[in-house]
Amino acid sequence: MSETQPFRRIVTGHDPAGRAVITQDAPPTRAVEIGGPGGAMFYEVWHTGETPARIDRDSGEPAEDGLVLAPPARGTRLRVIDFPPEDDRIRNLSGAEAAGTFAQMGGAGAARAGAGAPHPLMHRTQTVDYGIVIDGELTLVLEAGETVLHAGDIVIQRGTSHAWANRSAKPCRVAFVLIDGQYTDGL
Repeated sequence: MSETQPFRRIVTGHDPAGRAVITQDAPPTRAVEIGGPGGAMFYEVWHTGETPARIDRDSGEPAEDGLVLAPPARGTRLRVIDFPPEDDRIRNLSGAEAAGTFAQMGGAGAARAGAGAPHPLMHRTQTVDYGIVIDGELTLVLEAGETVLHAGDIVIQRGTSHAWANRSAKPCRVAFVLIDGQYTDGL
């Protein structure tokens, strides 16, 4: 896999007669590199602004400015991220630099890397995320443990403080479905 290898986004809809049709077949229209040259590439594939999601004849891609880390309130977000191999530039980020990285993603409040954090890009969002490793390997870092994920592995990330570390020598591609959530039980 190349760090910027494109993929297709096929969107379906309905024609005026109500028949199912393909309305779009092209790479995602929004791709944002985070962290400067050689950083992670975020492909914003689709999002919904509500649940249940509105299904109509052909509304097209929902409008949104810039990159936003979390899904809309009561909504969902589908994104693909290409994680390059981690280097000292990432491992040595200061707390302020890490917060700046999350600000680039529209999620400044998500940063959780304080003194003694297991990774400088620790973060937390009020979401349930399904992460599906498509290619490569990636380490899921939590406050009390970590695990290496390989192609085909699926993570259900439930609003925990976490970070992603690509400690391999190859890029890793992960598809994420983010679902707006709400903390309970004093979390």
